[in-house]
Amino acid sequence: MVTLRRSAVEIRPDPQRVVAKAFLPGEAAFAGGPSRVELIANRVLALTNSEAEELLDRTRESFAGRHSDLESVWEENLRSAVAMVPTLTGVQGERRALLGAFFTQEYTPEAAAVCNPSMVPAPGADGDGRFVMSLRAIGEGHISSVEFRTGRVDDEGSVALDAPGRFLHLGDRRAPLYEQEVFRHKLVALNADATLVGMVMDDLPERFSAGELDAALEMLERRDVSAAAAFETRKLTHWLASSNYELGYAEDVPISERILLPSSPAESRGIEDARFVRFAEDDGTVTYYATYTAYDGFTILPQLIETADFTTFRFATLNGTCARNKGMALFPRRIGGLYAALGRHDQENLHVLRSDQPRVWNYAEMISSPKHGWETVQIGACGSPIETEEGWLVLTHGVGPMRRYALGAFLLDLEDPSRLIGRLDTPLLEPAADERNGYVPNVVYSCGGMLHGAWLVIPYGFADEGVRLVTVSVEELLGEMT
Repeated sequence: MVTLRRSAVEIRPDPQRVVAKAFLPGEAAFAGGPSRVELIANRVLALTNSEAEELLDRTRESFAGRHSDLESVWEENLRSAVAMVPTLTGVQGERRALLGAFFTQEYTPEAAAVCNPSMVPAPGADGDGRFVMSLRAIGEGHISSVEFRTGRVDDEGSVALDAPGRFLHLGDRRAPLYEQEVFRHKLVALNADATLVGMVMDDLPERFSAGELDAALEMLERRDVSAAAAFETRKLTHWLASSNYELGYAEDVPISERILLPSSPAESRGIEDARFVRFAEDDGTVTYYATYTAYDGFTILPQLIETADFTTFRFATLNGTCARNKGMALFPRRIGGLYAALGRHDQENLHVLRSDQPRVWNYAEMISSPKHGWETVQIGACGSPIETEEGWLVLTHGVGPMRRYALGAFLLDLEDPSRLIGRLDTPLLEPAADERNGYVPNVVYSCGGMLHGAWLVIPYGFADEGVRLVTVSVEELLGEMT
């Protein structure tokens, strides 16, 4: 039985952490008439000056101290309304600020829960124990976002968590350059008409912008093709393009105040279970990757986040026959010149995947199927494998009777990670008595731990209620497996 040292650190959902985001109700017009945005704007413009001033003063007073720069958010959100109602362009001054307030709402990302954390060394940590922890924050409507916390692990394995920042900030969204080969492959995988996809992609350079893509789609309309097929191709292409984007944050915004809120149709119902890993290339270049699941309320889409510094994030779609399910996790370096990942594309068994690029996955070897009673339903990787001298240490989750989740561990060969060389026969971590009840009962779940010296630190979510941490002696854990 492996000894677990439970940390006093605990993270609970805080409904006081709010973010201001756009509120644009009823974008569609009523039977060809004005949209709701236009109707609301007209009512605001019809207020007398004294009425408008009094309402704006009360709004400022009511929301003072809840956001770092609320009026700049009002201005940004008003621009979104102006795009729908161009006649608002000329509105200036206090009336403009009031309109912005009407097209803004507060949202509490962690109103329901914080859970399913992953943990990586912070940029520039250089072995001193500083870390960045990602959290799955669940808010109204069971919509999931990604938040962050920072802290430090000392040489004795004790964890200290920094106090989170007071505010939350949305990033500035922008379209990236798209890669033609990856984009073409994904469209065909999504059952787009291969012939029409070829017509669009053949008109584009190897890397293309959103504007170039729109021009190529416009050319498709002029060709002798089925109007219905062209419409479906255009719709699917725009949907895919919207799922690939970038978010940027000001460098002076603390990491704990940056939030990755769903920002595309594919993830409209949530960004779920981000598994971050510090990935080092052979030349020493470091990139932080995170696999996550985009959910639109009906289907899931495996996605990838890339960042060098947790300031600019690129979101991209994962492609290939083996990128079809939840729970993918990248290895922290290439193996045999190839990228490698753990996955469960058959929904039950753990596989190692290999590829020459991090966004396309077509090759898999099965490592293990469920073996013990506590993992009979399915097994999966908690997070990215951790390199030790003895092998790749993999934290796993298993699902047993009554859909009860527990954590286990595997050990994989360093040179051939498809070879299983060690395994815990009993759970490493199970729900404690005070961890069983919550939003999702009887669950402990992690999206990745961090090695520091002789200690493995495992952050985990319990019952989709909160987050705790345990520390384990790596030597003792490996001894139990080998």
